[in-house]
Amino acid sequence: MAEPASLFDPEDTDAKERAIAAAEASSEAEDVALADVKRWLQSWGKADELPPPPWQ
Repeated sequence: MAEPASLFDPEDTDAKERAIAAAEASSEAEDVALADVKRWLQSWGKADELPPPPWQ
């Protein structure tokens, strides 16, 4: 396992920017409406439990 970066190590800004871009692209592709999640969670344990909401 790699050692954690030190405060005194130079920052790899290119890697940081790529990681941020990847995270933003991933979160945009995997949005689920909060209202849909809430409705799904509130149905847990009931006879008419809903399936998980679809990823948008």
